[in-house]
Amino acid sequence: MDNLGIEYKFTAKIWFSEWHFISLPEEMALEIRESLKSYEEGWGRLKATARIGGSEWKTAIWFDTKHQTYLLPVKGEIRKKEKIGADSEVQVTLWI
Repeated sequence: MDNLGIEYKFTAKIWFSEWHFISLPEEMALEIRESLKSYEEGWGRLKATARIGGSEWKTAIWFDTKHQTYLLPVKGEIRKKEKIGADSEVQVTLWI
């Protein structure tokens, strides 16, 4: 499945717990979960394309039951290129 072409924009902080993640805003995550749960693959995974700054990449978001939101992993390559890290607040565009 390719992206469904649904666009979401939000601002959030990157956080670190063995990997660097961005938590989607809870209301947005609930809307996505209600609308697109049937498209989830194993472990609540949805394919996505993300953009931060001038960097765009194919990725996936995962629904985390502990945090009750989707998590977007942010690769080292992207963090380095955009000069961001844990606690950086970033503008994210996400296509699912």
